Amino acid sequence: MSNFYDRAREGFVAGEIVWRATGGSVIKASAVRGYTFNIAHKFVSEAIGAGGTLVATETLNSLTNTNGVLDAADGVWEAMPEGPAVPHIIIYQASAVTGGVDVPASQQRLILFLDRGAGIPILPNGQNANLNWSPGADRIGRF
Repeated sequence: MSNFYDRAREGFVAGEIVWRATGGSVIKASAVRGYTFNIAHKFVSEAIGAGGTLVATETLNSLTNTNGVLDAADGVWEAMPEGPAVPHIIIYQASAVTGGVDVPASQQRLILFLDRGAGIPILPNGQNANLNWSPGADRIGRF
């Protein structure tokens, strides 16, 4: 299930987050453990400050946003470190609105928190872990 952060909704409406394949923000997905969703959080640094550990991160490619449904190409977290199950995924804007290099975690905008779906929890074994988005109507998330 995907949960949008309230501040992400504000960011999309204000044009501070741009989800598109070209000319938009760099969007990433991180497997995270030790974090409890808080709808009021705005930045990745707040998730980390609340006990979250980003276990592995993947840049999303081929972003689409048709009819309020966010989607991207499936990906791979390479050599995800072995350890306990990873129960969550967070999606966030890692760059400035127009793309470019990553900004500090205190400026990376949280978008979505995923806590169930195919492949969640992730069971890391030191190998690559597939990041496969739902083929259903909601894909990664729906406004």
